[in-house]
Amino acid sequence: MGNLVDAFIALRQELAVPAAMVAEIALRFQEEMIAGLRGQLSTLKMLPSFLAKPNGEEKGDFLAIDFGGTNVRIILVELSGQGRFSIKAARSFPLKDRQKGYDYTANTASGNELFDFIAANIEELADRHGRYSLGHTFSFPCRQTGLNQAILIIWTKEIKTQGVEGQDVGTLLQAALDQRQMTHVVAKAIINDTVGTLLAAAYSDRWADIGSICGTGHNTCYLEPCSPLTGKPMIINMESGNFDKIAVTEYDRLLDQASEKPGKQRLEKMSSGRYVGELVSIISSQYGKKGLLGTGFQQPAGLVPLGGEQVAALVADNTPGLTQVQEVIEGQWGASGSTLAERQAIREIAELVINRSARLVAATFLGVIRHIDPELQQRHTIAIDGSLYEKMPGYASRLKAALAENLAAKASLITVVLTKDGSGVGAAIAAAIADQ
Repeated sequence: MGNLVDAFIALRQELAVPAAMVAEIALRFQEEMIAGLRGQLSTLKMLPSFLAKPNGEEKGDFLAIDFGGTNVRIILVELSGQGRFSIKAARSFPLKDRQKGYDYTANTASGNELFDFIAANIEELADRHGRYSLGHTFSFPCRQTGLNQAILIIWTKEIKTQGVEGQDVGTLLQAALDQRQMTHVVAKAIINDTVGTLLAAAYSDRWADIGSICGTGHNTCYLEPCSPLTGKPMIINMESGNFDKIAVTEYDRLLDQASEKPGKQRLEKMSSGRYVGELVSIISSQYGKKGLLGTGFQQPAGLVPLGGEQVAALVADNTPGLTQVQEVIEGQWGASGSTLAERQAIREIAELVINRSARLVAATFLGVIRHIDPELQQRHTIAIDGSLYEKMPGYASRLKAALAENLAAKASLITVVLTKDGSGVGAAIAAAIADQ
């Protein structure tokens, strides 16, 4: 085998994001934000949500749809004011079921059929003696033109339903409700999951002004103090996963070239849960091809991409013989007979990839903070949802450490919190705001 020690000296350098680099990336991110807000060329879309923050005193029963994939969830939420809420009822259902003989995600299904199916499930939850405003988390690429107007640009996540792309999702949903004579349910707002996360946090925390998803994908929104559209505060969905003012490694280039959309979503490909395992596999595979790791890692087609759970197992392994690492590499890659040194190498590759991810994301948060509060004169809460932040060992602490290094004495003004179910509760809060 080649010199693994020298290779790791180089890898640590390649994947390092020191404090000075965090600050530099933050500055570039802030510049992209400003360019996007001005309508200039930018890798950040800076999409308006047409929503400000809740005041925490919104009250009543509201319906919410969480539509982010092939499973849909509907919840009935009671907002009680003073930042308190409860989920009174919930209903989840798949959009395709072979046993029951339906598939509303196929290209043989129409948009009218899809939204009628969703409306039928809402009908099961919405008592006709009540009257409900409804918020809709719709996590697909849209061009939003109003609070309840969102044109679907393109389906993703294996959904191919006909007659929806290029159409207003809000109109399709309301038409389905009207067709069923559900006059007691009125669709009021469409949001994405990052906006929902911020709304859910801000309902009980007046300092919450940044919302982020750090899970399979990555994106961030924030409260813009002065929207170019209204001159008033508005939550902006940045689609920050597309930010690309970051230096890449040969491993990032290999991942990008093999991806569905080369050249797009650079930050997401360097930081999100969908890709961190793939990066670990690519680096390990390249080390195998270079003779730095044994024959078990030298597979012609490369090593199978690891999932987030497997990467978490690698990072969390503190056993003397790194038995969890051994289980992962044997189970996923068939790399039997590994040495302890090789297992240590794989574990460190995973740690370096995860550390870089957390610090890159922190840099973007720092860019947002510098934009909305240049002198850092007030408190800010960053609300995060997603499996990477919640479940990856050490991820949250690494992200917070990167912020603290750059904020120094003012680090105590920043709070980072895990905010669950923004897609559900956040949509209900959006409907409540729309009612005001």
